Amino acid sequence: MVKAQPKTPESETISLSGFHWHPELVIYIKGEKQVIPENIGLGAVHQPMHTHDDLPKIHLEFQGVVKKSDIVLGQFFKNWNKDMRSFGTNLKMIVNGKENTEYENYAIQDGDKIELWFE
Repeated sequence: MVKAQPKTPESETISLSGFHWHPELVIYIKGEKQVIPENIGLGAVHQPMHTHDDLPKIHLEFQGVVKKSDIVLGQFFKNWNKDMRSFGTNLKMIVNGKENTEYENYAIQDGDKIELWFE
């Protein structure tokens, strides 16, 4: 007997047919811009959320059904094998020019300009 997967609530579904988005992420530690490595999330298994050589752009390249949990900022750091809060203290996040306190739970959107400021 095969047990069916629980249905994803409609409010959690971002797309039924995938997408290719390009937000930007910049990290500052004590005012100094940090280098985010190329090819995060690329390797033997390509993660749908990854970087290439066109930083600060992040690529979100999804096929099929995409859930909100797939596109949260914390997932990018998981793909990078980093804890988002390991860069310093007093984290301040700016999304498209406005302060945002969703941090790891922020659902990234196409064209977002995300800045993380650490002391």
